[in-house]
Amino acid sequence: MRPPVIEELSSLVGREYVMDKLEDRICYSCDATFRSGVPEVVVRPGSVEEIMGIVRLASRRGIPITPRGASTGLSGGAVPIKGGICLDLTRLNRILEIDVVNRVATVEPGVITDDLASAVSRAGLFYPPDPSSSKVCTIGGNIAECAGGPRGVKYGVTRDYVLGLEVVLPSGDLVQVGNPVDGEMSGPDWTMLLVGSEGTLGIVTRIFLRLVDKPATKKTLLAVFETLEDAATSVSTLIASGTIPTTLEIMDNLTIRAVEDYLKVGLPVAAEAILLIEVDGAPSAVEKHCDHVIAVCKRCNASDIQVAETEDQADKLWRARRAISPACGRINPTKISEDATVPRSQLPAMVRRIKEIATKYDLKMVVFGHAGDGNLHPNILTNKHNLEEMQRVERAIEELFRCTLELGGTLSGEHGIGYMKAPFLEWETGRDGFALARQVKDSVDPKGLLNPGKMFSAISQQIT
Repeated sequence: MRPPVIEELSSLVGREYVMDKLEDRICYSCDATFRSGVPEVVVRPGSVEEIMGIVRLASRRGIPITPRGASTGLSGGAVPIKGGICLDLTRLNRILEIDVVNRVATVEPGVITDDLASAVSRAGLFYPPDPSSSKVCTIGGNIAECAGGPRGVKYGVTRDYVLGLEVVLPSGDLVQVGNPVDGEMSGPDWTMLLVGSEGTLGIVTRIFLRLVDKPATKKTLLAVFETLEDAATSVSTLIASGTIPTTLEIMDNLTIRAVEDYLKVGLPVAAEAILLIEVDGAPSAVEKHCDHVIAVCKRCNASDIQVAETEDQADKLWRARRAISPACGRINPTKISEDATVPRSQLPAMVRRIKEIATKYDLKMVVFGHAGDGNLHPNILTNKHNLEEMQRVERAIEELFRCTLELGGTLSGEHGIGYMKAPFLEWETGRDGFALARQVKDSVDPKGLLNPGKMFSAISQQIT
């Protein structure tokens, strides 16, 4: 990164927002995964015009750009593995408008997800997507990864609420796709192409989000099981019975014990598994659904079912759910979080396979996740400095991906592809599908400068 480049970047955004010292660049070298890549410079633009200028400079000089929000990602999407410019978008953090009449929020990409949800709630409406990192992650990052969350089983994921986007293309030009009225546009659905593209096709600078009615009331339940398979069977049975809970979360015994040791909230540490279930809606409907959930869980061998009687009791249960990542991080220093997602009917088979893989490779592995939409989070708790164990980890991950696809699932339910899953993506898309995606990437970003080394720009690993 030669001095003339630093000078030009400084003229665009101000020298205080250009960081080229090693200690600053190291702070931007990683996300929530275990691999790092040090950028040559970090730039923190404060406007759309500045972003356009940075992208044009990068295009002219052939410099890679890695867009970045809060970097809570779990697949390596924000790691600048090719160096270049790390583009920190957190200064663009304004909620521009909450239009109550038309039920649309207009925000910049650096807005914290929980801050938006709180502002929308104060306005009398509801923004449902709730990734577990919602208190720190940004809306722009949610768009990049198409983030989900516990409420996804009933309300869907981020893409279901994106009406339109303003985007800086790899050329530095600015376009708007979709619209803040109904999200529709003539021609292909460019908005949905960009949601989940992980910054490989464009840099999102403004977002139009759909808002919905607040649920009138809700109830939270905890179901306790003596086997993980009974808990998984309860999930598929409950959904098949016609009741769609707001949330339906699963935790295995190792997860339960880790969280209880971390928080001391009274979780049943002897249980092999628990389900955290919430239903919402009109009061009469909530009571009816709650009774139905209890009946189904009992039929599936739940040994105990607790209903939170107060808001404080419900909050305690949700604190436990959100504490899983830091709690498990205390077991071993390196936590590799996957999000294998299978059809709900295959959940019992999937949890069996996960346990078999953990035993086969002698690894500590916890299982939790958004079981209501088939999204499991098998987390391998390891130490990246133990090279022999990391070799076993790599083989276990490959086998985990294989069995996920064999059961009709997908490599990612909400964490994205990033660098971690990119070599395996062709297993899911097929050779022709992978080639088509590469053609789209090459057409939009012919120089390959936007977030290189991720998704379809990585080299695929052939099935053997």
